[in-house]
Amino acid sequence: MQLSSVRAVITGGVSGLGLAVAQHLVAHGGKVALFDLNDDKGAAAVTGLGADKARYFTTNVTDEAGVAANLAAAREFLGGLNAAINCAGILGAGRVLGKEASMPLANFQSTVMVNLVGSFNVAKAAAELMQHNEAGLDGERGVIINTASVAAYEGQIGQAAYSASKGGVVGMTLPMARELSRFGIRVMTIAPGIFWTPMVDGMPDAVQQSLAASIPFPPRLGKPEDFAGLVAHILGNTYLNGETIRLDGAVRLAPK
Repeated sequence: MQLSSVRAVITGGVSGLGLAVAQHLVAHGGKVALFDLNDDKGAAAVTGLGADKARYFTTNVTDEAGVAANLAAAREFLGGLNAAINCAGILGAGRVLGKEASMPLANFQSTVMVNLVGSFNVAKAAAELMQHNEAGLDGERGVIINTASVAAYEGQIGQAAYSASKGGVVGMTLPMARELSRFGIRVMTIAPGIFWTPMVDGMPDAVQQSLAASIPFPPRLGKPEDFAGLVAHILGNTYLNGETIRLDGAVRLAPK
């Protein structure tokens, strides 16, 4: 699809990767609905993007009824819905056997709920609406793009919950793409490597340089614009389907 025709819902859309995607799409003529849980950042994001091009919806991605209702409202604002981009996620860091005790099961469950169940919840609700779209090029009616992580493949110590949740996102990509193909809906996943985040920004320079040096090429941290550019390419290339693309500068995570 052409970026100017994109009508997208973006979870985690008020900061980081999600906001970068929103900025890229709006800059190329698209319209976006931002699903997140930070009202202040949501208002700021809409101001920056333009109220005629973006709207913020307070959304818990694990709430089935809430997501369905907000998607319907977003489609009304957007004048359609042909893209759902899942960027919402939490780190859920913690060792299985910590110094004081083993990981509380609730910690594992909450990470999987947001990263995996939340992604599925938004994807299936978006697909339910997209199936009724008029078919475009190659019979396409919509695109779903999920966000995994390279930790899905080589998770580090302390990432058991996070890696499991992101591995689940990778695992559901192909079967979902196969199932939704008859409706003309593509499903793709991006697995980012080490990207520049507010957390990294607060680290000492020596730590930042060490992280950057661990990446073969280019020897720098990923930028949100790198992610947004890949999302845009996926949206425009109808032959990309059912695949997870690593976006990582050839990095492979060490055990810790």
